[in-house]
Amino acid sequence: MWIITLLAIALFLLWNITLVGYKDRAVHPIESDESRVFSPKARSITIKGEGNRRAILLVHGFPSTPSIYTYSSRVFAEAGLDVYAPLLPGFGTDPNEFVKTTFTQWFDYLCRTYERLRSEYDTLYVLGISMGGMMTLKIGETYCGGPLAPDKLVSIAAPVVYNSIRDGVITDWRQYFMRTLALFAPSIGARVKESFEDGEDGSKDWCGYSGLFLRPGLSLVHAMKHVRRELGTITCPLFAIHDRGDRTVPFANIQIIEAEQRSPHFKVLKTEMPPFNHTRHALLMYHSVQAELTDKIITFLLEKETTDDQA
Repeated sequence: MWIITLLAIALFLLWNITLVGYKDRAVHPIESDESRVFSPKARSITIKGEGNRRAILLVHGFPSTPSIYTYSSRVFAEAGLDVYAPLLPGFGTDPNEFVKTTFTQWFDYLCRTYERLRSEYDTLYVLGISMGGMMTLKIGETYCGGPLAPDKLVSIAAPVVYNSIRDGVITDWRQYFMRTLALFAPSIGARVKESFEDGEDGSKDWCGYSGLFLRPGLSLVHAMKHVRRELGTITCPLFAIHDRGDRTVPFANIQIIEAEQRSPHFKVLKTEMPPFNHTRHALLMYHSVQAELTDKIITFLLEKETTDDQA
């Protein structure tokens, strides 16, 4: 009898930990409905200049909104780039509707947005933070080497593994039970969060959802496996950034990206922020580092073009 019990426990853990057999149920294309945003801060950011032929696509994280790019979007525009920071569908509106959506749907929307911009601009860059950074890597995996390849990619605090004893990464032990819990509830404590009153260094301006999102989180974790598996297909120029003290996405993720990507033009920046009252994660949102980091990113994006102009 005890053998059967042990086998049942082993299968239960295997089913939860490996996500064997998991597939996103909702895969049909969906649109972003900005008429339903819970705050004006959650809306997409679009800044266009006269006659610009270069643009940057900014991808927000989970479960945030384009508001994390409030500062950087203006600086990118001042540098001569048209700026697009879309609100992904399901985000920034109603958490009860968000839990019905999946990574497949968010990334499909991002790809459609990317392909439209790619057809409109001579030069197109992609930058993402957190899940947005992971999506940026997946954009590279999807399009690098083809006619729609992005010109350069920037990933900030991108997760490519959630829990992995082999890699020494444990983001949240609760993930080991997420699949079972998601059978009974799509989320726990889901609510809108327009600011963190006790935040410092700009973190109080964060705008998105708060709570534990079991079903969409499960979809996101499952997608990480595929992104990591294809890191070696990224051949576009890539700039990866991560803070050593990140308390949302473990720093070991950038070490995995650095080791497994194969871009011939790869650059990495490992920051070390002081211990502010925030997670040191959404770096372009923090007042103490956003100016310096945005300038470094602009230098990376424009350095070849500047060299060509001088030549």
